[in-house]
Amino acid sequence: MKKNLLLAFVMLALVSALHAQQKTYCNPINIDYGYTPIPNFSEWGRHRATADPVVVNYKGEYYMFSTNQWGYWHSPDMLNWTFHARKFLRPQNKVYDELCAPAVGIVGDTMLVFGSTYTSEFTIWMSTNPKANEWTALVDNFEIGGWDPAFFTDDDGKFYMYNGSSNRYPLYGIELDRKTMKPKGTRKEMYLLESWRYGWQRFGEYMDDSFLDGFIEGATVNKNNGKYYLQYGAPGTEMSGYADGVLVGKTPMGPWEAQPDPLSMKLGGFARGAGHGASFQDNQKNWWHVSTIQLSSKNNFERRIGIWPAGFDKDDVMWCNTVFGDYPHYIPSAGLDIKKTFTGWMLLNYNKPVEVSSTLGGYLPNNAVDESMKTYWSAETGKASEWIKTDLGNLSTVNAIQINYADQDADSSFLGKQVNIKHQYKLWSSLDGKKWTILVDKSNNQIDVPHEYIELTQPIQTRYIKLENVAMPTGKFAISGLRVFGNGNGSKPDAVKDFMVLRTEKDKRSAWIRWRPENKAYAYNIYYGTAPDKLYNCIMVHNANEYWFRGMDKLSTYYYSIEAINENGVSEKTKVLEVK
Repeated sequence: MKKNLLLAFVMLALVSALHAQQKTYCNPINIDYGYTPIPNFSEWGRHRATADPVVVNYKGEYYMFSTNQWGYWHSPDMLNWTFHARKFLRPQNKVYDELCAPAVGIVGDTMLVFGSTYTSEFTIWMSTNPKANEWTALVDNFEIGGWDPAFFTDDDGKFYMYNGSSNRYPLYGIELDRKTMKPKGTRKEMYLLESWRYGWQRFGEYMDDSFLDGFIEGATVNKNNGKYYLQYGAPGTEMSGYADGVLVGKTPMGPWEAQPDPLSMKLGGFARGAGHGASFQDNQKNWWHVSTIQLSSKNNFERRIGIWPAGFDKDDVMWCNTVFGDYPHYIPSAGLDIKKTFTGWMLLNYNKPVEVSSTLGGYLPNNAVDESMKTYWSAETGKASEWIKTDLGNLSTVNAIQINYADQDADSSFLGKQVNIKHQYKLWSSLDGKKWTILVDKSNNQIDVPHEYIELTQPIQTRYIKLENVAMPTGKFAISGLRVFGNGNGSKPDAVKDFMVLRTEKDKRSAWIRWRPENKAYAYNIYYGTAPDKLYNCIMVHNANEYWFRGMDKLSTYYYSIEAINENGVSEKTKVLEVK
């Protein structure tokens, strides 16, 4: 009896040790996303949705606002986010549900918040204690309004607003009186898309401007080394090529010169798109960029949030790194090299064998391991008896697991922010698929974790991972991604051979990219940029050895390189290829 008790104690201690304070995060970030508050945005079922995020570092902590969330989040570490419920719109604004694409600014020691509007009825709110959810009205009716607004306070104390969301009209900027919030002069045009030149600004999933011109929206401004960086989202939030561009100027009102390639773009992978966001600094003065991840499965405006490392190089070029951007990365900490936030933990179960307890219709099991957030497996019920098991193929080192829930048959009453909902589950591991050991037990979890991410304090050796449902907030037990990270204990792929980029003569914005398949690879990273030492953008390609790319600046020479990816790491990059 004593021996059994001792063994049980040791096992509990081991499980507890696996889950101490995390040092990493994984996109999409794991926050309690609200459900869309708009009934006619749910033609294929109730679903979670938010977008247009802005994060500010205020008094050493992080505050995040986004569209239609009936409140905001704050975090001391950029990992654990606490939601503060608050409706910023007053009853006379009933035509709107809640803040859309909010502006957040800092003036002195005060935080300001304002939502998108074309009317003069919206309030600018202020707080010196947002952590306690204490707000008062600075201006009851901000007379000039603005859709997709952004605030910027310069070093000299001058205060500016930028706004605009259109495929016909440009972004605008204006100086405001920081006491009265009244405009100084009239709005000035900042920038309109130039899709004739920059291919990535073309509307459409394939950047082809097939039926609409590209949209420009979501302006935000930062200052670094005496220069101003106006960022903007384009060409459409429904597209996986949704990105943030950047313009550089010597004054807060321009004139502006465009960096030819997007600041943040994430083509390929599980979480795609990186548009309409904002840049901010952590407590170590490292830069980060928060932006919208495109999902658009149940509705075009079904979206999530991602956070990516960013910065400025020696030539004052602003960059954002989305390479392996939906794999585990380190959170801000003293001594962190912002250029080395990727943990190196690889995805272990891409398209590997899956077994499940049941399957609902065409929501097939392998949708949970196909690296597409748009597709998902669903069990027939949301009962505790449902489970999914993934086979890593061989004994592997597991460092972390991400559980991405899908909204299958969510309750029709789930409109807007839901409180007191929770996911409860168990994770098991096995060496042989027969004898199972409990890895994580969250049967008593009391919080909403739609993109749950678990970092193990000590890596384990295992071959099988099983996720067992205990309770769902609503609907069926459905998973868009059961993603296991670590190392496959094998060899990395060899370097890619016969890499070529054929730029079209008819349209220099486009190119056909092709390479010889590497037998040990399941994916590839294609790096590109307009200088051989500035390959800041990347395209991730799974299960293919060619890619048709339409995102280049027609007037620039380009440089390309490629690496192969598997469960054990990445190959050496190929020699940089010049493409005139």
